[in-house]
Amino acid sequence: MKTKKTVTSIFMVPTLMAPKNALKENGFVNAYVDDVDQDFKYDNVIYILLLPTDLAKLREFLDGEYERTTSIIEDYDYEGGYVVLVYKLDMKWETDFELIKQGRYSETTDAFQEMFPKIIKIRRKGLHRDEISLQYRVFNKTEDMIEYWEDKLGVDWDDSLEVWDGFDQGKETLDINKVRESLELTK
Repeated sequence: MKTKKTVTSIFMVPTLMAPKNALKENGFVNAYVDDVDQDFKYDNVIYILLLPTDLAKLREFLDGEYERTTSIIEDYDYEGGYVVLVYKLDMKWETDFELIKQGRYSETTDAFQEMFPKIIKIRRKGLHRDEISLQYRVFNKTEDMIEYWEDKLGVDWDDSLEVWDGFDQGKETLDINKVRESLELTK
């Protein structure tokens, strides 16, 4: 099950300090800043969508999260086994979150950027290797990202441009019916 990660997943979820592997092990699908099907609207939250396969493992993770942090404020289910976790964002990063929403990634603060690793370990076809993280490449407008966009768009790069797609509220809003539909297509 492969879906294109939202800007929320890439640049906001890591600030929650939730155990990354635990999210993945519990069927992490994506993260959003809103949910079209919820009547009550929270401010400054992230909706993390999971499709867990082991409910006992999910329960253990949830119990641990409710003990670890006061940031998790709600969890609820959707038909089909989907679970949504609602986390309150740490507003000490409010300015950085606003810059992310404006697509101004390289303007985020050094302290915010330092929360993301420069090097990540990836595993492909059973082999491990180190790679520069996507966030680091975007924050620092690395040469490979600039070349990618120059090739894709057929333009000469202007330093005022960012090297990642902007924040699209529609794509950053959870619509469980659209998610189900898109996951069905990728099966």
